[in-house]
Amino acid sequence: MPILEVIALDAQDAEAAQAGGADRLELVADMASDGLTPSVSTFKEVQQAVDIPIRVMLRDAKGFAPGDLKQLRRRARDLREAGATEFVLGFLDAGGEIDEGVTLNLVAELEGCAWTFHRALDNSTDVFRSWEVIKTLGCDTVLAAGSAKGVEDGIENLKKLVTQAPPALLVGGGLQARHVPELLAAGVNGFHLGSAVRPSGWDSPVDSASVREWVNRLV
Repeated sequence: MPILEVIALDAQDAEAAQAGGADRLELVADMASDGLTPSVSTFKEVQQAVDIPIRVMLRDAKGFAPGDLKQLRRRARDLREAGATEFVLGFLDAGGEIDEGVTLNLVAELEGCAWTFHRALDNSTDVFRSWEVIKTLGCDTVLAAGSAKGVEDGIENLKKLVTQAPPALLVGGGLQARHVPELLAAGVNGFHLGSAVRPSGWDSPVDSASVREWVNRLV
């Protein structure tokens, strides 16, 4: 069955996503910066509010390089101590290639944890070459739109990438309902939503009815 992951900013979002039938959460802070690491207190509140898996973002600056890697590792340790077992991360170097060194440096804090390599892939110089690198890093999932411009522009790349799994492909980034039949037919079974389940935008909470509509599209 397809998996539906929903971005949550707090416990209210998490409860609405679960009520709508989401399978998993991506917990982030500060969507104005495209999603940064949430606080430990927010994670604990979300953890207490729901019983579906929570993947926590490890990202401390806009763009695809860490702001302070040592501090980010410390935050990863703090989140693990609070009970987090799943994460989201990924970095590029100045040349637009996957930064294996930085990524593995942070992954060293995550032994035994499942993790997603996020949309840094879409912003790399070559998504297919980058996929081959990512496969060696230990993640079980890659979140991608196939293009930095979003799913609409990247859908043909996504249809090729899904044939190269594992890791599993999770499609998100401008995903629209009209994309779903084509992606399902190509073998995609992971879908990631943010603004699509917030009818009034990022200043409003996740809408459980909107989540349910997406669940029904994937059946």
